Amino acid sequence: MIVGLKDGGFLVIEDVLKETDERMKKCIEALQTDLVNIRTGRASPALVERLQVEYYGTDVPLNQMATISVPEPRLLVIRPYDPSSLPHVEKAILKSELGLTPSNDGKVIRLSIPRLTEERRLELVKMVQKRVEEARVAVRNCRRDGLQDLRDLEREKLIPEDDYYRGKDRTQELTDRHVERIDEIEAAKEKQIVEV
Repeated sequence: MIVGLKDGGFLVIEDVLKETDERMKKCIEALQTDLVNIRTGRASPALVERLQVEYYGTDVPLNQMATISVPEPRLLVIRPYDPSSLPHVEKAILKSELGLTPSNDGKVIRLSIPRLTEERRLELVKMVQKRVEEARVAVRNCRRDGLQDLRDLEREKLIPEDDYYRGKDRTQELTDRHVERIDEIEAAKEKQIVEV
């Protein structure tokens, strides 16, 4: 009977760890998606493709209503499928945090990506650091929730105390691994921003 409890306890701990790991991965994916929208001085469709455009009363991602191309390293060309949506796309770009001024010729919108000034680079690095810290906090919150789940299992006598401590150590290992990944993402993004 005790062996069955241990085996079942082991499976329960694995479930908690797996769920915690999945939640931490989602935090990292959200960070990566968020950082893609911070421009680095180079044209990239990723800068604008998730931009929400109000179109017939609904917010629609730009990549679903236009083609986005990069004909030159510092130029984005946005060609809406419906030319009547040009003013809506233009308005969305102006309202965004991109700090870019669209040029509209009636058929396409051109976005010239200016070289970043040193001051702007520092602002962008601070923005990256803020978002990275938010991701670290989110990962730590996942750790806290996972540890609470393990503590609850131990209090309900579904797992022995030793298994709780093993699960606690493995949860910390998961946290350390994901925080390390966040640090790598931060370093790569900052390198892109400061690169002239």
